[in-house]
Amino acid sequence: MFEKSFITDCEGPLTLNDNAYELAENLIENGGELFKVLSLYDDYLADIVKKENYKAGNTLKLILPFFVVENLSNNIMVDFSKDNIYAVNDSKFLLEYLKETMNTYIVSTSYGQYIEAVSNYMEVPFENTFYTDVDVDSLKLNDDEIQKINEFKRMILDNPDDYELFDDIFFAQIPKMGIYEKLHEIEVVGGEGKKLAIDKIIERDDIDVGEILYIGDSITDVEPLEFARKNNGISISFNGNEYPLKVAEIAIVSPSAIATAVIADVYSQNDKNKVLKFINDYNNSDDLEKLFNDYNIDSNIKNQFFKVFTSEYPLIQIITGENYEEILKVSKEMRNNIRGQDIGGLG
Repeated sequence: MFEKSFITDCEGPLTLNDNAYELAENLIENGGELFKVLSLYDDYLADIVKKENYKAGNTLKLILPFFVVENLSNNIMVDFSKDNIYAVNDSKFLLEYLKETMNTYIVSTSYGQYIEAVSNYMEVPFENTFYTDVDVDSLKLNDDEIQKINEFKRMILDNPDDYELFDDIFFAQIPKMGIYEKLHEIEVVGGEGKKLAIDKIIERDDIDVGEILYIGDSITDVEPLEFARKNNGISISFNGNEYPLKVAEIAIVSPSAIATAVIADVYSQNDKNKVLKFINDYNNSDDLEKLFNDYNIDSNIKNQFFKVFTSEYPLIQIITGENYEEILKVSKEMRNNIRGQDIGGLG
């Protein structure tokens, strides 16, 4: 065990996927549009209404009855996930480096079928991952319920802004169905669920509460980012939208995870103050190679960084009230450019 733990979201910092969206887009008729509508509703419930006991990322539960109607199985999810992993450039390099420097975990809202495929691909022990555990094969609908779910789908697509209708469907009608008991038992690892995962990691690794680095990119990362920041850990938004950028202390905007590796390397050898000093020096240096040498950046990381970035270097900044809007603009642009606007636009 190491003295510090590196904890990362999966989709965004490590992969370009939104696996649940891609499952819907590819395996359900009009499923991509349905997922986007439900994702906006999820953001509304979590961020605007702040519905009691509701976790950001619950889109993964809301979409499940529509998966069941299409006979989506665990095996289909596993096979699709294995065949559709799109990694952020140098993310495998990052994780390979981390094995020798920090306790490393993936904490993701994604379905376990996808995270198992990613952990195998990235060569991260599956036991070092946290995810939304769903057994799709156990979810059943009778013929009348299938007809109703299909009707609900039509109503949602025809009325994408009618959240009163959605409230009735998801919190009054579906709870009357036999599938609801198992749906209710599913614990989505998003928002507060991710923070609870961090609690388990801290206890498991027997480390100080402030000896963590958390990196995320979306609304499901708000609580763990806030936790890391309030406890003097490192909190990073990686190509994030407005949600993580409002609470994280550091922003990275980059097409490559090698920028993350630089910060991870500084943190593995030093404390948080040294990381913040490095970022200030990074933004005021006219000789980054000398700066990397001065901070003893790992030679493999340094070589890969200057191989990837030959002139225009990635944005690595401490977020302030003055630079927030500009960071948000370039962060969203990068997010959409490398993940595509359909995925980049999801909360």
